[in-house]
Amino acid sequence: MSPSAALDVPVVLLLFRRPALTARVFAAIARARPRQLFLIADGPRSDRPSEAAACAAARAVVEHVDWPCDVIHDYADHNLGLPARFETALDAVFASVDRAIILEDDCVPGASFFRFCSELLEHYASEPRVMVISGDRFTPMSGDASYAFSRYPHCSGWATWRRAWRLYDGAMADWPRLRETPWLLDIFRNRRAASHWRGIFDAVYARRIDSWAYRWTYSCWRHHGLTALPAVNLVQNIGFGPDSTHTSNPDSPVANLPAGELVFPLRHPPALAPDERSDARTQRLLFDPDLRAKLAWRLRRLRRLARARLGLK
Repeated sequence: MSPSAALDVPVVLLLFRRPALTARVFAAIARARPRQLFLIADGPRSDRPSEAAACAAARAVVEHVDWPCDVIHDYADHNLGLPARFETALDAVFASVDRAIILEDDCVPGASFFRFCSELLEHYASEPRVMVISGDRFTPMSGDASYAFSRYPHCSGWATWRRAWRLYDGAMADWPRLRETPWLLDIFRNRRAASHWRGIFDAVYARRIDSWAYRWTYSCWRHHGLTALPAVNLVQNIGFGPDSTHTSNPDSPVANLPAGELVFPLRHPPALAPDERSDARTQRLLFDPDLRAKLAWRLRRLRRLARARLGLK
């Protein structure tokens, strides 16, 4: 896909009350020139009087679509909350189209993100084991392919099909039964990781954690789903901070990771199987209280910042 060619895959943009961040993501979408664009917005919260103006400002940012495009607006009048807004939005999107690329208002894609998603959406359209195409790469991968498979459906810029979203189980209906079985241990073959995720799913099921993303993770694992992750990170998440709903820690290992570029044509991995070494690193870095992994990441982050200040690559 050349820089001037229109993108045939529909794009979904979810926005709320951050016009400055929304503008950066929308500019990247405009460069991709999708033929169909779903603009999804939640409404302001009734107990925050200033939020109505911020929501209106964010919606104003995306009103100027200056390329040939079928634009569908889905704007909530009142606040549904992130999980309900996300679920109802994607239900409506996939009632209309069979595949889509999904971005939130703080996920800035690099130039090759859209081509990566588009090509793999076509390549794996009829492969039920592949449920997600993600633009995220948080830990080094094994092998020399252009991407590898993971059990983690990272969602800072991602794509999926109607066939996969139909498997989304927001109620996690089978969890009370599954938690009493070796299901998670069979996935991880690691008691610590299984115990960690049992605690997460307990909290999500009881609504102590209000997250559509964990419910999506549960749904993917429930159906043995795999996620294709690129060899380099293709989406920069710029939303970490006090204005975020869930990503409030600016020192997160995945905050503001720069977006790189892939070389095309894509080199496909030899097998439909997760990169176990990379997944183990991801579990230690993002989901387990592994102090050594977090300290190592902090050191790499500090070195990268120092080199950037000195103008070094």
